[in-house]
Amino acid sequence: MGIIYQTNKKTGITYAYQNESYWDKEKQQSRANRKLLGKVDSASGTIIPTRAYKKMSQSVESSSVKPGPVAMTKYQRSFFGATYLFDQIGKSLGITTDLKSCFPNDYKKIQSIAYYLILEENNSMSRFSHWQKLHIHPYGEDIVSQRSSELFQSINEENRMRFFEKQGKRRIEKEYWAFDTTSISSYSETLSQVKKGRNKEHDRLPQINLALLFGEESGLPFYYRKLAGNITDVKTIKQLMSEFDVMGYKKVRIVLDRGFYSKKNVDLLYKNHQKFLVGVKLGLNYIKSVLEEERANLRLWSNLKTQFGTYGICRQIDWDYEQERPYKGDTIKDTRRAYLLLFYNPEKAAKDQSDMNDYLTRLYNDLIDGTRKDYCGRDYDKYFTVTETPKRGRKVVPKEEAMREAANNYGYFALLSNEVNDPFEALSIYRSKDIVEKGFGNLKERLNFRRMQVSSELSLNGKLFVGFIALIYLSYVKKKMQDAGLFDKWTLQGLLDELDVIELFEAPTHGRVLGEVTEKQTELYHALGVEPPSL
Repeated sequence: MGIIYQTNKKTGITYAYQNESYWDKEKQQSRANRKLLGKVDSASGTIIPTRAYKKMSQSVESSSVKPGPVAMTKYQRSFFGATYLFDQIGKSLGITTDLKSCFPNDYKKIQSIAYYLILEENNSMSRFSHWQKLHIHPYGEDIVSQRSSELFQSINEENRMRFFEKQGKRRIEKEYWAFDTTSISSYSETLSQVKKGRNKEHDRLPQINLALLFGEESGLPFYYRKLAGNITDVKTIKQLMSEFDVMGYKKVRIVLDRGFYSKKNVDLLYKNHQKFLVGVKLGLNYIKSVLEEERANLRLWSNLKTQFGTYGICRQIDWDYEQERPYKGDTIKDTRRAYLLLFYNPEKAAKDQSDMNDYLTRLYNDLIDGTRKDYCGRDYDKYFTVTETPKRGRKVVPKEEAMREAANNYGYFALLSNEVNDPFEALSIYRSKDIVEKGFGNLKERLNFRRMQVSSELSLNGKLFVGFIALIYLSYVKKKMQDAGLFDKWTLQGLLDELDVIELFEAPTHGRVLGEVTEKQTELYHALGVEPPSL
C-alpha cells in the first residue's frame, strides 16, 4: 500500500490517492484500488484531507487512540547503537525528510529494511522478523515477508523520481557526478528487462543492467536506473540527459568511463551544456595524431607528477560538433573548445604488457584447442591467423604488426573534457569514479543483490529502491571511515558491530535507560560526524 499523486491539468491542483496493489487472477496481471486522501498543499507538500477521509480518520483515532504518550507495557532490552547512527545520518543527509515527503505512509518501513540489509550482511528478508525483535528501528514492528512484498510493489515511479530530484538538488553544482553501469543476474523468466548480455564476470545467466550516479566528492549515490540486460553503456547517455531534464538538473558535471564514449554522446553533452570528463580510446584518429606529436614531450621530467607516478599534458583541440535538427531536416556543424589530456604511467606500461601477454596466450590456446569464447570473437582475428589442412592440421600464426601497435601504447591513456585543462586535476577527478565500482560491490555483495530472486516487475523495482536507500547509508559510513583513516584499525562490519552492542532498556513506569557508551564508541561516533547517543 502506498500513495500516488495526480495533477488536474485544468485546475493545477495535485491530489493524493491511497493505492493498494493486488493480483487479478482472471486477467493475470497486477491491478490497484485507489482511494482519495486529499489535495496536496503546493507550498509545504503536505496532504490536506478531504472531508470524508478526515471524518473517518478522526472517528478511528477517537475510538482507538487515547491522548498522550503510549505507555510501555513490557520490559524490553534492544540493540540501539548502529540504528541510532543511521537515524542521525538520515537526518543530516535529508534522507528521512525526503523519504517522508515522497512516501509518507511507508518511509519508516523503507528505512527499517534498509538498516536490516546493512547490518545483516547477505541475509534474506526472512530473517527480518528475528532481527527486529533485538533492535530499535524506525518502524518498530515486524515486517513479514508478505508485507515486505506489498511494500516493494507500492513504490511507484513518480515518488521514486521525486526522491531522486530532492536528493540531487541537495548536492547539485557542488561536485562532479560519476556515472557507470553494472549487471545483475536473474533466474526469473517473467521479468521483461532480463536479457542475455555481456558482463565483466562472463556470467551465463540472463541479466538486467543497473546504472548508478555517485557524487565524486561526497561519495554518495543519488540516482539509479534499471536497464534491459542487452543495453550497452554507450546507448544510455541520451536517456540520462533526458532524465536530468525531467528532474530539473542543470549545470551538471559528469564523469564517464570510456565505454560511454561516442561522438554522438559527446555532441549530446555539448548540446545540453553539460560539463564532462570522459575516458577515450587511443585508437581514435584525432587522438593518435596528437599523441604522436606529443609522445616525446609527454615523458619529460617537467610533465611528471610524482604524487601520481604519472606524466601528463593537456592540448586544447577543436571538437567537430554536429547537431541534427529533424524539424528542419538539416544538421548544424560547428566547432567547440575541448581539452585532450594525455598521460603515461610506467607502472601501467609494465602491467599492460603483462596483462596483454596473458590475454594473447589465452587467445592462442583457445584457437589451438578449438574453444573460442564469444566475448573474445574480434580479438582472435585481430591478433592471429588460423589455417587448417588435412595433412598439417591447425596452424595459428600471430599477427605481429597488430601486436606491435598494441605494445606501442602500453602505459598511455587519454581523457577528454570541455572544462578541466589541468591534467592532474582531471586525473584526480577521473579516478574518483572508482566509488561507483565500490558502490556496485556494496550493492551486490553486502546487500545481497548479486542474484535478484523476485518474480514481478513491481517487486524488482521496489526492492532495488530500498537497496539503493541502504547504499546511501552504507556509502556515507565508508566515506567517513576512509576520510578518518579508520580502515587502518577497523573493518566496516567490525565498526558496525562495535556500535550495535549499545543497548536501550525499556521498562514500564521507568521509561528508557541507555546502556553504557564507551570512550572508544564515542570516538567512533565523532569520527563518523555523529553526536553519541544520550537520553
